[in-house]
Amino acid sequence: MMILEFSLRLGVAVLLGAAIGFERQWRQRSAGLRTNTLVSLGAAAFTLISENLISYERGDATRIIGQIVTGIGFLGAGVIMKDGVNIHGLNTAATIWCSAAVGSFAGVGLYAEATLVALAIMLTHIILRPIGNKISRTPVQKEGEEGEFYYVFKIACKEQVENHLRVLILNALKNDPHLQLRSLKSSDNGNPSYAYIEAQIYATGKHDAEMEKLAGTLTLEYGVTEVSWEHYLPHTD
Repeated sequence: MMILEFSLRLGVAVLLGAAIGFERQWRQRSAGLRTNTLVSLGAAAFTLISENLISYERGDATRIIGQIVTGIGFLGAGVIMKDGVNIHGLNTAATIWCSAAVGSFAGVGLYAEATLVALAIMLTHIILRPIGNKISRTPVQKEGEEGEFYYVFKIACKEQVENHLRVLILNALKNDPHLQLRSLKSSDNGNPSYAYIEAQIYATGKHDAEMEKLAGTLTLEYGVTEVSWEHYLPHTD
């Protein structure tokens, strides 16, 4: 193999590995610019060793690439960490593994394929990352938390803040499609200086966390002396 072709293949591996690493460095991941560049460069270098030996009938690129995959497995394991029940670094390890594939493509002279794989890696991170984050933030209904629930809020407050508290409750519920206000009533229990508000809320699924948050908000309001809530399942025949 001519030194020009050797340099071209190695250069393509470096540039594409650096492109992948730049995106990882920008995201502040543990394996960034230098790591992914070196992985791609190393994979290309090992592949080129075999490519150069083919002229002496002593090389086999497929065998070298197979060993690269094994070696990258050990490197990827080094960036995977376990923190309790959570595991960190799997995405980084997978990226390193893919960078080796890019280097291997460049090493055997498949520049278009190497470029497409590198672009696919970067697009996977850029496009799928926000989608994955959104899915992770979506609450999952656990067993026993599905179905219909009713919540009852009881609030004791000074008479002059009654209307303000009723508005707070309405605003807290109007933006959640899973919560619906069924009734909102007040009484003074014979003491005109105080008001006692009772709100009945229908929910699809269990929403204890939202109810506790609302209770905490109402408790901090001026003139509120007591807030309590409870939930119960609807009666079924």
